[in-house]
Amino acid sequence: MPTTTAEATRQRKTDNRPTAPAEIVREYGPFEGAVNVNGVTHDGSRVWVALGARLDAIDPHTGQTVHTLARAGDAGTAFDGKHLYQIAEARIDKIDPATGQVLASIPAPGNGNDSGMAWAEGSLWVGQYRERKIHQIDPETGAIQRTIESNRFVTGVSWVDGDLWHGTWEGDESELRRIHPESGAVLERLVMPEGAGVSGLESDGADLFWCGGGGSGKLRAVRRPKAAGRATA
Repeated sequence: MPTTTAEATRQRKTDNRPTAPAEIVREYGPFEGAVNVNGVTHDGSRVWVALGARLDAIDPHTGQTVHTLARAGDAGTAFDGKHLYQIAEARIDKIDPATGQVLASIPAPGNGNDSGMAWAEGSLWVGQYRERKIHQIDPETGAIQRTIESNRFVTGVSWVDGDLWHGTWEGDESELRRIHPESGAVLERLVMPEGAGVSGLESDGADLFWCGGGGSGKLRAVRRPKAAGRATA
């Protein structure tokens, strides 16, 4: 098929930026009774994974499930310092992590075709898988405030230390990418092992990324590169 104008624009956002193999530090799962890991977030001490019919909080030191919420989790998960946000079909639920109570719901920007999600700067950042976009949305209304384009499918999304990262997953190839938060230009790439898909992404705020492994049912901890020497746009 001929390349469309939009596709050509995406490809001009060069992929020829620093590339390194992703260093997988540890794997967790598969989790009992769950087929997919659909979303991932971190609350400062525990890793939350969306497993379809429930959300599990995992102790990263032991790998044990320490809390479970019976809430639908079809895609991305985020944490604002107090509440969980979870994509469930065409909506985003705001959830009390202690009780599982849904406190509010807003429409998801992709109307059910959403992927990863993160919290930063008072906003939710929601990935659009096949549209190769990340939307910044108002957490109270769901209104789209701005959009960043990528040149690959967008799975997980994470902000850490002012850097915007997202996961990609096409066929057997997956990467973690640091991109320019305005232009979407690729600044840095961590290449996952073949077949290790990325279905959710979040930082622990320190030296690790947490990656959902899709249909493998696994959660993976990946070393985050140090900031020194990074490329900038």
